[in-house]
Amino acid sequence: MERNRDSETVDTTPRQILSFMLDGDSFGVEISGIQEVLEYRDVTRVPRTPDYMLGVLNLRGRVIPVVDLRRLFGMQIAPVSVETCIVIIDVELDGKRTPLGVLADRVNEVVELDPALISPPPRLGARIKSSFIDGLARHEDDFIILLRLALIFSRDELETVLHESAVDERRASADAEEVSV
Repeated sequence: MERNRDSETVDTTPRQILSFMLDGDSFGVEISGIQEVLEYRDVTRVPRTPDYMLGVLNLRGRVIPVVDLRRLFGMQIAPVSVETCIVIIDVELDGKRTPLGVLADRVNEVVELDPALISPPPRLGARIKSSFIDGLARHEDDFIILLRLALIFSRDELETVLHESAVDERRASADAEEVSV
């Protein structure tokens, strides 16, 4: 930590970011919020959920909701490729950390970024929601758009997605009990 000339504390600790691609653009999230990266696998669609929610997957007995950021961000939908993966992240809801899967075209790498190379998010006007952008980081000859995934979804959207996946998890548990009987 250093102090700038206005006596404010400035964090000079490098930030570790997992960078991934969506529609040709680089995005990144803090590595501390990532559980793991999975090869793409089919997900079970959950009725009456938003179109950006692909469905749920079973990860070691836990039902994890999976969202498609391309759909959420209004990008062109792309077919699944050999590089497509699901990044399992932790989001916080009511003080509880909850896993959520995010579809990515491909994962690039973990990069260490100097905070001095991170610019604040651009002002996009009142009509475009950009509160989920943490900043823009210059890396090599490109930019990485840093995301605050917990802020991408409204509280209601996140609760809906997590509620539907919890209902699906209870159904899966009940089905498993019936099979074992």
